[in-house]
Amino acid sequence: MRTLLLPLLLVLPVIATAKTDLVIYGGTPAGLSAGITAAREGVSVVIIEPTKWIGGLVTGGLCRTDVGREQTIGGFPREFFGRAAALNPDTPMWYAEPKTNLAAFQAMLQEAGVKVVTGQTLKSVSKEGARITGLTTNDGTVYEGRMFVDATYEGDLMAAAKVSYIVGRESRAQYGEALAGYYPMPIRPRTVEVMESDCPNIGGTGPSYIHGTPIAISGLDKAGKPIFGVYEAPKLEPGSADNRTQSYNFRICVTQRPDIKVPFPKPATYDPAKYELLLRLIQAFPGVRFGRLFHLGAVANGKYDLNAQGFFSTDYPGANTAYPDGDAATRAQIWQDHVDFIQGMLWFLGHDERVPQSLRDQCNSWGLCKDEFADNQCWPYALYVREGRRMIGEYVMVQKDLQNDIFKEDTVGMGSFVIDCHIVQRILAKDGTVRDEGSFPDAPALPYQIAYRSLTPKRAECENLLVPVCLSASHIAYCSLRMEPVYMALGQASGLAAVMAIQGQTSVQAIDVKALQAKLLAQKAVLELAELATMARSSKLPGTVMDDQDAERVGHWQGSTYGSPVDGSSRHDENLEKGAKKVVYTLSLPATGRYEVRVSYAHAPNRASNVPVTIDHAGGSSTVKVNQKKVPPVDKLFISLGSFEFSAVKPAVITIGNEGTDGIVGADAVQLLKQ
Repeated sequence: MRTLLLPLLLVLPVIATAKTDLVIYGGTPAGLSAGITAAREGVSVVIIEPTKWIGGLVTGGLCRTDVGREQTIGGFPREFFGRAAALNPDTPMWYAEPKTNLAAFQAMLQEAGVKVVTGQTLKSVSKEGARITGLTTNDGTVYEGRMFVDATYEGDLMAAAKVSYIVGRESRAQYGEALAGYYPMPIRPRTVEVMESDCPNIGGTGPSYIHGTPIAISGLDKAGKPIFGVYEAPKLEPGSADNRTQSYNFRICVTQRPDIKVPFPKPATYDPAKYELLLRLIQAFPGVRFGRLFHLGAVANGKYDLNAQGFFSTDYPGANTAYPDGDAATRAQIWQDHVDFIQGMLWFLGHDERVPQSLRDQCNSWGLCKDEFADNQCWPYALYVREGRRMIGEYVMVQKDLQNDIFKEDTVGMGSFVIDCHIVQRILAKDGTVRDEGSFPDAPALPYQIAYRSLTPKRAECENLLVPVCLSASHIAYCSLRMEPVYMALGQASGLAAVMAIQGQTSVQAIDVKALQAKLLAQKAVLELAELATMARSSKLPGTVMDDQDAERVGHWQGSTYGSPVDGSSRHDENLEKGAKKVVYTLSLPATGRYEVRVSYAHAPNRASNVPVTIDHAGGSSTVKVNQKKVPPVDKLFISLGSFEFSAVKPAVITIGNEGTDGIVGADAVQLLKQ
């Protein structure tokens, strides 16, 4: 009897495949901007969002949007924020409620016919050569596309496609950035009166973020060990590279309206020991108010955006290091840890008996909003990932691109926000007190153009991917770029560029950028500001020039845009700490010889009449006193200090000091002209 052998039949799962012109991973505002813009051009678009909610921070908590200079915002972001504001007559421009922002996005997506998939994470990416052919989500669906956009805050598609990126901070030497790398901050003493005046009223116009350590506070427990949230100082020199990035938090929508107020919840993992440093801060500043520990920015209908400010607030320094490159489990743990930490902080302030009763009462007068995030226990949807991975693409935006070299031939958008880095970590000084590390005060940026090349990977790595969020930028540049209107503007540019690459059957690197710029301008995007055309630019001045941004500063010098300074900003000594502050310009000269030395400054009646400027030259050292009350005689910008001999083998050193001065001392640019 013969046995009949039948072939073994394998029952394979059915793999769904969706073919689309443009696949966007990340339903952030940038992703929605790219998708809506591209769909309006007639291509098919699918947006895949890994969470249950679209809109990222703009619908997920951040409802008081940082805009910098409003003149730099046009095109899609201005259209969106205008539509959101129009949905409610009481809504100020830029400051709509999260649910209103969500409604505006949903309407625009429906009008454009964009397909949106939520709750699906990236499982894998397929490539042929330098082109992505498709991505597979965790449910097994394959999304094939001709072009792709990574609009996530983390850069997950970019990383899966083997595009070069960095996590953490570059060294000062890598790109020549004065602010780069490990950056311990000194104590900047503050009285409680100053603490209060920094932000006198909720929704006020005072400084939003007062970085820095305000007073010497011990960071040790009774056993001499660091208290929670304080770390041993790393063995790094200032300016060194590391893998850390600025802190995350949740932007919380809060209210005092009794009809919608929900009390702050107590997390299951509540541990009051986590807030010992906060308690010590409160004890050091008796009478400090709730509205000084947090920044409360008014939005619409009696709601406020609660954000971090200062030494101890909703930021959670040091707790996010593993997040950018972390797997799903690691990120979920960090996400929940941030929820628990911030909820626990608000519970501590409202209920711990060591907190003054007045401060407890102030805290408990606030609560979450019953009509926001109702399907998430009124807690914000989005963790504020201020910085994840950063692509290393065709062009890397760095500090000088925000302050000096602000013009780009291939501009596709503009930024203007200050270089704002929230605390990276809290460290122990040698005396056992706490210092902030990683943030820096008063780092202005000019309105600057953003290069299209910073949205594209290196061509050899990927030809059909655009990255408008985790774009190619240094840590320092990203500290200004990381604003939602900027992301949305770059999303608009990415959507149009993807369409052009599809229609031209070419790579994203090879599209006609001039044609892209024309399309953006037709859609009312802002690519330049007329006011910048007349600005004195250090890169265009004759001779050897150094701006204050590139000089060494001793002591705290306040940034300022007063007057018509070179490169749009200058510094002044605040008329404080006379004799302890100076700005040192060290210039390498092309040849030995005699040079005229000029300095620029912003004149004003309250400026010093006797500012000492010391010139170290081949013949020794000379000091000239400058009267900064008077208009500079050279083009109303510079004053000549005379001519001096310099050697090409030894740099020229020009020092502006404030010893014995009778008013505010300003420092702008130094110019040396060969005679």
